[in-house]
Amino acid sequence: MRGRTRLMAVAGMSAIAVIAAACGGGDGGGDTAGGGTDEPGKQGGEIVIRGCTPENPLVPGNTSETCGGDQVDAMTAKLVEYDTETAEPIMDLAESIETEDNQNFTVTLQQGRLFHDGTEVKAHNFVDAWNYTTAAKNGQAGSYFFGAIEGAAEISAEGAEGEEMSGLEVVDDYTFTIRTTEKVSNLPVRLGYSAFAPLPDAFFDDPEAFEENPIGAGPFKFVSKSTSEFVYEKFADYDGPSPAHVDKLTFRVYTDPKTAYTDTVAGNLDYTNEIPQEYLIGEAYKADLSDRALVKPTGRFAGIVFSPNDPQLKENLQLRQALSKAIDREQIAETIFNGTVTPAHGWAPDVVDGATDEACGEYCDFDPEGAKALYEESGGYDGTLTLTVNADGAHTEWATAVCNSIQNTLELECLMQTTPDFATFNKQIDAGEIQGMFRTGWQADYPSIENFLAPIYGTGADSNWSQYNNPDFDQKLTEAASAEGDDANALYQEAEAMLGEDLPTTPLWYPSTVVGWSDNVENVNINVFGVLDFSAISVK
Repeated sequence: MRGRTRLMAVAGMSAIAVIAAACGGGDGGGDTAGGGTDEPGKQGGEIVIRGCTPENPLVPGNTSETCGGDQVDAMTAKLVEYDTETAEPIMDLAESIETEDNQNFTVTLQQGRLFHDGTEVKAHNFVDAWNYTTAAKNGQAGSYFFGAIEGAAEISAEGAEGEEMSGLEVVDDYTFTIRTTEKVSNLPVRLGYSAFAPLPDAFFDDPEAFEENPIGAGPFKFVSKSTSEFVYEKFADYDGPSPAHVDKLTFRVYTDPKTAYTDTVAGNLDYTNEIPQEYLIGEAYKADLSDRALVKPTGRFAGIVFSPNDPQLKENLQLRQALSKAIDREQIAETIFNGTVTPAHGWAPDVVDGATDEACGEYCDFDPEGAKALYEESGGYDGTLTLTVNADGAHTEWATAVCNSIQNTLELECLMQTTPDFATFNKQIDAGEIQGMFRTGWQADYPSIENFLAPIYGTGADSNWSQYNNPDFDQKLTEAASAEGDDANALYQEAEAMLGEDLPTTPLWYPSTVVGWSDNVENVNINVFGVLDFSAISVK
């Protein structure tokens, strides 16, 4: 009965949250940052925020990176959404999610909720979407997230022709069931991630047309796109817990975070989620923006991947350990980020339940002598070591500092290099074209330590850039998923400790989210995942 009791508590929070949204302007219960006001804000108007180029068309199940993910979140509704401040799940399209055993779940939908094309969201829209995303023949990036459902392994295996998971069944228009292969105690918490969004019938009628004009059921409706802008408008028939304040929301693509910042200061851009490092030094951004800036600890991780395409790094644990110990995280955090990041000793930030920040241990300590000893024992690195980052993010300064730290410590030539944008960066990783090291970052999809482990290091996961493959790690994740509370966290910590032993990546720091906005807007709320509350922001 523990599972059913917990889920009924989630359903109870739903009713409270919907009332709060109706009275408080749809902010999901989060604190308000914009100008220090907690007024509902003006309805209507237009805002323009910083965006970046998505890797893929905006299909929820094929969007696994933040450039596209932010837009998909603004556009879609899921079974649950997350409270802006606490990340607690709040019922959205779901009326209830019930289970007696954490393995068989019954989902009942709210009636009357609509897609942007006017069709009603029904049970088959979830089942069809989830089957499509999981099936190997469709090549969707989000396939891994459905691995716990019975039948997923059969249709997601390479070369599989199957299209339907045995663990999903439509009961009626507003009810469907989920059966997992093992107990998964946190499954309802996961269901607010964008990969679990429903797809309208129009998607299956013409997927290519959908890619050009995506359709969701969220507060914002897609209008148009170009190489420089993605435009959305308020969905007039939205009837969920987070209605939009503004009539029009534009994501403007910036390839240079400094340009986005200066445009924000000048009032030509309403919101930027990147403050360049040069403006963090001496807190220059506070002088420029006054009370129009916010620093908030959030569920974010930054690290370095040792390229699996580089045999020198892939096969040499001691070399990876030496490089990790040669990075002066503390100094870089202070001199480059002015303390807006916290040096990491693990793979999950403190805001996540169960995180310990211990798994990396001594290999995340700056230890020049220890690094040199390990480097000599490893046999060294032949040639110039490269660290690749995307140029449209604020990465060049810290990446240069990391390379300098390695070079000064180990007398190994290290060179920072860039790709033009995040989309190109992703494509080069997928194609196996990057040697040496490259940056990695993770922004929580849902509030669980599992989210910082399974989607990034599970065998075959789309975001497993290091190509980590450890059957013991995978088995530990399975054991943890069937446990609850502290027992689950303890097992996830054991899995994280394996990353400390194998070091497929090395942690750098946990970034706080640092954002700025123009004097044109207020009610600027950042959720615990570091993402703007698109519904809450309003025009003054």
